[in-house]
Amino acid sequence: MAMRLLMVKADGSVLVHSDGGSYKPLNWMSPPCWLTEEEGLWTVQNKGGEKLIITIEEIQHDSKHDLGIDPGLIKDGVEAHLQELLAEHVTTLGEGWTLVRREFPTAIGPVDLMCRDAENVSVAVEIKRRGEIDGVEQLTRYLELLNRDPLLAPVKGVFAAQQIKPQARTLAEDRGIRCVVLDYDALRGMESDEFRLF
Repeated sequence: MAMRLLMVKADGSVLVHSDGGSYKPLNWMSPPCWLTEEEGLWTVQNKGGEKLIITIEEIQHDSKHDLGIDPGLIKDGVEAHLQELLAEHVTTLGEGWTLVRREFPTAIGPVDLMCRDAENVSVAVEIKRRGEIDGVEQLTRYLELLNRDPLLAPVKGVFAAQQIKPQARTLAEDRGIRCVVLDYDALRGMESDEFRLF
């Protein structure tokens, strides 16, 4: 027996949470399922016959809340938004930089930003919220492919993220890829002159 938070959602799912650890439940039953309540015992069963049996010794608090219609979730600072902001303020990466294209197409997927630096050298920019080794590997594959194109080569790489894990930074720098930590709030606060006349 242990103190647990039991949650029964409107869709019928039942979740068992602990106070420590993660946001993930310790156990759960996804809908469609049915909850049968008896004194000190909950039995949750799905259509496949699987059962989640919860023994209840003491109830600390019991409440019900109608959350209403779900309006959806709009995340702030997702990669697409970071890409849009960095494309608009490409000089964040360096003075004299210009944007060639967002979502630059390649045979293995689009590069987030294709730019030219102050020396007119092509630069592929991969943008992540959290910079991890996978992102460096992804950019490495793009660079290997892009550097085979005589119209683009040489192509340098920039790995840009709100935070970059030490292992990812080490791998990127070992491969000659520059790492840039993005300040989302600063990028968002920059005034756009896109529609300004003067």
